[in-house]
Amino acid sequence: MLPLQTLLLIFCLMFCPSCECAKDYVTALADSILFFDAQRSGPLPANNPIKWRGNSALGDCVVGGWYTGPDHLKFGLPMASATDFLLWSVYKWKDSYVRAGQLTQMYDMVKWPLDYFLKAWNSTKQELVYQVGEENIEYSYWGRPEDMTHPRPCKVASAAHPGSDVAGATAAALALGHLVFKDKGDTVYSNQLLNAAKSLYKFATDHKGSYQTDTFPSEKYTDELCLASVWLYRATHTVQYLNEAKTYIDNDDIYALTQDSKDLACRQLLYEETHEDSHKTAVVDYFNNWLPGGTVQYTPCGLAWRMKWGPLGTAAKSAFLALVAADSGIEIDRYRKWAVEQINYILGDNPHNGGCFSFEVGYSSRYPLQPHHRGASCPDRPAHCDLAQYSADTPNPQVLTGAIVGGPDEYDQYLDVRPDWVYNEVQVDYNSGFQAALAGIVHLLSINLLPTTNNKCPCNQ
Repeated sequence: MLPLQTLLLIFCLMFCPSCECAKDYVTALADSILFFDAQRSGPLPANNPIKWRGNSALGDCVVGGWYTGPDHLKFGLPMASATDFLLWSVYKWKDSYVRAGQLTQMYDMVKWPLDYFLKAWNSTKQELVYQVGEENIEYSYWGRPEDMTHPRPCKVASAAHPGSDVAGATAAALALGHLVFKDKGDTVYSNQLLNAAKSLYKFATDHKGSYQTDTFPSEKYTDELCLASVWLYRATHTVQYLNEAKTYIDNDDIYALTQDSKDLACRQLLYEETHEDSHKTAVVDYFNNWLPGGTVQYTPCGLAWRMKWGPLGTAAKSAFLALVAADSGIEIDRYRKWAVEQINYILGDNPHNGGCFSFEVGYSSRYPLQPHHRGASCPDRPAHCDLAQYSADTPNPQVLTGAIVGGPDEYDQYLDVRPDWVYNEVQVDYNSGFQAALAGIVHLLSINLLPTTNNKCPCNQ
């Protein structure tokens, strides 16, 4: 029997000959799941698919969760934001994971941060651990997470030190987790997630204020509270949550959809719930700025380049929301075409290294060989690993399958050099929107609605 990705490709060529069929979206999605598995902290399960990873950080104040990026810090806000996008993709396009043969793997992967959030939130003490590890210590350590011996202090939100942003984002992830695992049939676990979401949301609204951090700062907390309240409304059908969500609306222009800015996501969800024109207008205005002809800058080969740090991840998150908006009836053909073109750029429709270069590690024959990531740069244990690996001008000994790197500059220029963390850093945040968009694309492919695309630098191999 032919592999599923081959069958989908044949299906695409037969029924949509004008579509972009050369991209193996199914494999790209499956590989992204593996990246999140490579970021696991704590005692790894027997089914761990990343053989170069082992148990790590077993003495943390909260054990488990994901390392946020290339080092071994665990930040609550980007972890919760990434979990939100991933769960949203399962909630909306479960069929894509089924068709890709990845539903079990996805449940297993996304349960890892949810379990961590349950342990990080102490409803009795009214405390939420939102950071594990101290930046100066972690940034100075280049080595495997399994070999760490240095102190790993924690930061905690409490009534005296509020953290409505990180608490709201985490409550949203827990409420979404409830919906996903309720659908899976795991009633006990889904109820546990919902109870935690309710109490954490109450904590966030009772003690309003932004959390204190040196990294991943938050400009405001109303967007996270809005997101949490909408998902709690979907989970409970309690009208109070929906009414509260409306009070958190910010009418300012939305710059981007990021781990810190959730306004676009909340507007889309509120439109789905209320069908009010004001929410639809906010979504349309956003994409009028983001699509060609708007205010967002484009690279010569067509990437919507909004910011220096993580431009691929930022474009991917907007691509995901464009697919969600299209499913709700907004600018269906235009948004779907644009979203697929953005993901196609990441998967090879770009000029780097002669073209056909994938910014997702391990996908196709040309991809980043030196992603900025400590564990992947280390040889197999027990060989020593230190700053010599950081500066080595050789491919990483371990392939960080599925990770997307930060991405090119505004001129499509990219350097595959490990020390350059602007181009080559990886983050769970970057991958979350990318994987979520891939789920939307696989869904379109499976129902024969993949749009005809027109990437400026198409891969013709």
